[in-house]
Amino acid sequence: MAVRTYIDDGKKLYEVYVNGFDSRGERVQRKRKGIETLRKAETIEFELMRELAKLKEEKVPLRWAEWFDECMKRMRLEMMPSTIAGYETQIKKWIHPHWANLEIRTITKSDVYDVIFNKCEGFRTQYTRRNVLKMVKRIFQMAVEEGMLDRNPSSGVSVRVSEVAQKVLTVTEVEIFLREASKSYHRFYPVWAMALMTGMRSGELFALKWTDVEFENRKISVSKAWSSKIGITSTKTRRTRIVPMSDDLLSFLKERKLKCGADSEFVLPRLNEWEHGEQARVTREFCEGIGITPIKFHDLRATFITSLLARGESLARVMSMVGHSELKTTNGYLRKAGVDVQGGTDKLGYKLPQESEATILSIVGRIK
Repeated sequence: MAVRTYIDDGKKLYEVYVNGFDSRGERVQRKRKGIETLRKAETIEFELMRELAKLKEEKVPLRWAEWFDECMKRMRLEMMPSTIAGYETQIKKWIHPHWANLEIRTITKSDVYDVIFNKCEGFRTQYTRRNVLKMVKRIFQMAVEEGMLDRNPSSGVSVRVSEVAQKVLTVTEVEIFLREASKSYHRFYPVWAMALMTGMRSGELFALKWTDVEFENRKISVSKAWSSKIGITSTKTRRTRIVPMSDDLLSFLKERKLKCGADSEFVLPRLNEWEHGEQARVTREFCEGIGITPIKFHDLRATFITSLLARGESLARVMSMVGHSELKTTNGYLRKAGVDVQGGTDKLGYKLPQESEATILSIVGRIK
């Protein structure tokens, strides 16, 4: 802090200079010139010192990168490590280069639109663009819930993408698929069979142990999942669910238990391709080889869901068995199964002529 004099155009004036640190620990300076009296200069010096004191004490307005790190700490308590890894990879790659040092409260809707549609030109697909926007929205929404923002600046910004048709096997194709896999002693047969009979995710199947199978109660307890990055952890929803055993599944698992032996820990084989995430390729190539719809491994789960819904199983029960956390996710399979429109053309009010009627009309026309 200092008050000094200087001459300007033959007149004696005072200058006040004050420096300090803000709440981040960064140096802050304040300066006033052209003051005519010492008394006034001393008053201004006092006011500037008070201003700097307030800056040092006030709550730090978080920057984007700082708030993102805080969000990751909180999300780790309730989300899968793979989900957190996805956030950190995508946000640090696409968003941090543009927003890292911006105070979160200064980011506007225009900034969101600009970074998503203009500055991030390297998105490989619209799906990546949409997923990154979804992550950005969640980070902002957490700031709103914390009281740091009055509204979410990303609200109203959206990315349109074309819907990808979900491939599923028909009942006939499932029978061909399982028959050919069994007949050829394919190494993935027990894995595929379990996927189609339980609707379990790949990681859940890999982590399934014999201690999770209750033969007497005819149920499977699904509480764990596996990934190549983090090993065995909780399921995607972090909840345990029960999958009931049909007669076929019960027989299959009893036979499987006999083959594995009493000392085996896991229900399904430890396959090299499975451990390296190549199950989708193996599944697709096998389907192509036997001439059925070339699906991926995860489509076996979709086949399980749509088959149950198409045969009248309730949404609530299917949702419970497959571990969907939201009803809308399971509800989406109704459309894929055609259940929501089944019978919708029965009330048209008109019919096609029967073949015999058309033949009679044709004969009558020729006689005339």
